[in-house]
Amino acid sequence: MGRLSELFAPDTVGVIGATDREGAVGRAILENLRDEFSGEVVPVNPSHDTVLGIDAYPDVKSAPALDLAVVVVPPPVVLETLRELGESGTEHVVVITAGFAETGGEGADRERELREIAAEYDLNIVGPNSLGVMSTPVDLNATFGPEGALDGSISFMSQSGAFITAVLDWANEQGIGFQDVVSLGNKTVLDETDFVREWGDDPETDVVIGYLEDIDAGDEFIRTAREVTDDTPIVLVKSGRTDAGAQAASSHTGAIAGSERAYEAGLEQAGVLRANSVQELFDAARALSGLPEPDTDGVAVVTNAGGPGVLTTDAVGDSTLGMAEFSDETIAALTETMPDEANVYNPIDAIGDADTDRFGDALELALDDPNVGSAVVVSAPTAVIEYDELAEVVIEKCEEFDKPVVTCMMGGERARNAESVLREFGIPNYFDPARAVGGLDALARYRDIRDRTADDPERFDVDRERAREILERVERRDDNRLGIESMELLEAYGIPTPPGEIVDDPARAREVAEGIDGDVVMKIVSPDITHKSDIGGVKVGVSDDEVYDAYEDVVARARNYQPDATILGVQVQAMLDLEETTETIVGMNRDPQFGPLLLFGLGGIFVEILEDTSVRVAPIGERGAREMIDEIRAAPLLRGARGREPAATDAIVETIQRLSQLVTDFPAILELDVNPLVAGPDGVQAIDLRLTVDTEELR
Repeated sequence: MGRLSELFAPDTVGVIGATDREGAVGRAILENLRDEFSGEVVPVNPSHDTVLGIDAYPDVKSAPALDLAVVVVPPPVVLETLRELGESGTEHVVVITAGFAETGGEGADRERELREIAAEYDLNIVGPNSLGVMSTPVDLNATFGPEGALDGSISFMSQSGAFITAVLDWANEQGIGFQDVVSLGNKTVLDETDFVREWGDDPETDVVIGYLEDIDAGDEFIRTAREVTDDTPIVLVKSGRTDAGAQAASSHTGAIAGSERAYEAGLEQAGVLRANSVQELFDAARALSGLPEPDTDGVAVVTNAGGPGVLTTDAVGDSTLGMAEFSDETIAALTETMPDEANVYNPIDAIGDADTDRFGDALELALDDPNVGSAVVVSAPTAVIEYDELAEVVIEKCEEFDKPVVTCMMGGERARNAESVLREFGIPNYFDPARAVGGLDALARYRDIRDRTADDPERFDVDRERAREILERVERRDDNRLGIESMELLEAYGIPTPPGEIVDDPARAREVAEGIDGDVVMKIVSPDITHKSDIGGVKVGVSDDEVYDAYEDVVARARNYQPDATILGVQVQAMLDLEETTETIVGMNRDPQFGPLLLFGLGGIFVEILEDTSVRVAPIGERGAREMIDEIRAAPLLRGARGREPAATDAIVETIQRLSQLVTDFPAILELDVNPLVAGPDGVQAIDLRLTVDTEELR
């Protein structure tokens, strides 16, 4: 265990604010500790000599040394109590008391001071506004919940105390046990990353699960979870999905890559399995806490009922798994063993009169097939099948072949005893075949997470000082936006751009055009005009003789469209041959939790219409950049679909990585779009640029 070991294994627990008043939280906590905890319980209350028959102390100073303090005093007294605990040498504190940042301004001030006190005395504080903590190895129930937890190997954190009480009530009925349980509360000091790190170091925790409404310091969470998931799976329900972040954004990337996509990308990169419901959360946890990982994705289904067998097959099709294709030897053996009416292909239908022996024979032959990585046993109740006996057979075959097997013994009370027996051997039983497959799917997904190789970001040789000079131009602007007039920023980081220049008079435009081979493209340059093409602010295929008039025309159109717009000039740029190219977008939106969120997708005018994009949290390496390209629906266009010459994907990969380095090097960049990034057989060219800069961060 790590630095929080005494939080979960204290010898002495003090309840600061213990009381014998009926209905009081301080009484409920003390009762839970008194009735269950194997160590010493110390009530602290200045008005009582004893509380619930236990000797009490008037203050922290007079009490014995405490390994863990549970604070349940009124909000104005909490801060003073924490100072006393810090002076006494107590390191671990659970603040049950509410009335902090969740209540508004005064509470927020109180919470800031709590954080300062914690830093001053190096206190590990859970909460405030917490239900408390539990740890079954020492029978610790330092909560005011009505239920304790059963013993188990799942460690559980929740941002909602009410969620914990509901889950424990259900889990106790289902026979699901826990190692540690933590109500995170306001997460003022200790947050989800601290507990992921702690439980990752705990050999008794097989699975970490959680209910979270947000994640503090997402970049640190990703780094920590990546390390932990090498040995311990993490499954989370993340609630509070919102488009608020996207609505507040001003760039293409910001609008598409909103808060929810940041969580999707961040949790995926962290190696976290994300559940969409409480049911999914525990279905995955039950499989991950007791079963071996499958060697292959092939699933065998053994059933005595055609309908449930089809349902199971459909569920496999909806998952990342696949129905195993039996070898000829397996099919021959099943044909010899099963009745003529049986289906010996996958799913194996042993038909309605199948007894335990027939189930056992079918399961053994299926698990012996090298194409089978896991199996689902689906049984409807009949007069010839005893679920208790079937459970014993499943346990025997699972141990013999060391492959994961889950069961779906359909029915009510008839299945309860068998379910209990299976649970002792780590084999979950599910009523719904789809849930059984979901458990196996979690095993396979976690296996893939463990098999991932490290993908460290590459550091390119760039001109960082030149980039800073360009970004600092924003300090001379009326707003915090930069546009194509700052294309040198991309050049400083090695991202190719076409030859060209921004000019402020038509004569100079003609000179620049004459220095470029072939016709040119001319664009209005204004931080206030986003969709230049829509207002006629772009001219394509302009010859040298047409440059003067084209300059006057795009400026006039911009003035007519938005008279108060700031016009910085007109960009004269070499015109690219777009016949064999694809317009893509690379961009970044800085998420408040996870930091720089990279985006790649189909660009040009299609980016907002199709939203065919992929996202990652920067920094990323080569593998992550390639995955971003492969994930978009338009990827075949880049690979050369329908006779097209393939684009230079290596150049796109390098560009994404260089952009990743740029936005990591400069936290002042809040949003950035390179749209389009034209990708062709000979490489890439960045055609347009928009970015938003935090001027305070530049200083």
